[in-house]
Amino acid sequence: MTKLIGEKMLMRIFIGESDRYGRKPLYEALVELLRKEGFAGATVLRGVCGFGAHSVFHTQKLLDLSADLPLIVEVVDSQERINAIMPRIDEMMDGGMITLEKATVIRYSRKNKEQ
Repeated sequence: MTKLIGEKMLMRIFIGESDRYGRKPLYEALVELLRKEGFAGATVLRGVCGFGAHSVFHTQKLLDLSADLPLIVEVVDSQERINAIMPRIDEMMDGGMITLEKATVIRYSRKNKEQ
């Protein structure tokens, strides 16, 4: 695993909860790909409401079990590693949006509790 400290790239992948890649939810397929490729970590965030390119408002209501809520997959790594994985992510996407921004990373690790 690479040590992530300093200037890195934050990639956010905006998709919908109902988006799929093959038989899997797209967010699961993306996280599995990132894990398999050795990225330090990825997080999936679920939005409470939102709208996309078609201006359809998605929200979770008590009686609405298929709200197709917005999801964001976040990953931080070097620009080179993110650039290298982009063609594979592009193949998986059938809509949505990806943003990239520079981020300063300060990484904390667990201290040995016996010290």
